[in-house]
Amino acid sequence: MKVLFVCIGNTCRSPMAEAILKHLVLKQNLEDWHVDSAGLRDWNVGEEPQARGQQLLKQHGIKMSHLGRMITELDFYEFDYIFGMDTSNLTELQEKARNLEPTPKCKIQLLGSYIGRREDEIIQDPYFSQGLGAFNTVYLQIMESCQNFLRFHIKEGN
Repeated sequence: MKVLFVCIGNTCRSPMAEAILKHLVLKQNLEDWHVDSAGLRDWNVGEEPQARGQQLLKQHGIKMSHLGRMITELDFYEFDYIFGMDTSNLTELQEKARNLEPTPKCKIQLLGSYIGRREDEIIQDPYFSQGLGAFNTVYLQIMESCQNFLRFHIKEGN
């Protein structure tokens, strides 16, 4: 299974999701899973993720080692799932995929759709927030989404 998380700049939500799913996959001994993250813009290419996200993950015992990168056309063919964090991400990912030939087979979805509560399926960008409050909300949404995604795939035997 290959999973890619995408947000606008690859500094907050998507690298947090990458670290969280890698942590969960490691706990389940799922060695054949590959997890990564990328951005839709080049603002943070080669940069470490946002410090508040790193701090929060560290508090939860989750390691993060990622340098920002942009999504590439190849990613649409390499990954089984590509998750956007909000409807803007999702729309842009779907548009990029529509313009590729041959048509990629990856599933492009909102990560929050695995929460199962419509009011929580959009994972808002915490970058411009103050303190850790918004990052904590994002952490909880991503954790629940990743746990449910993993449960679904373990149950299905994928």
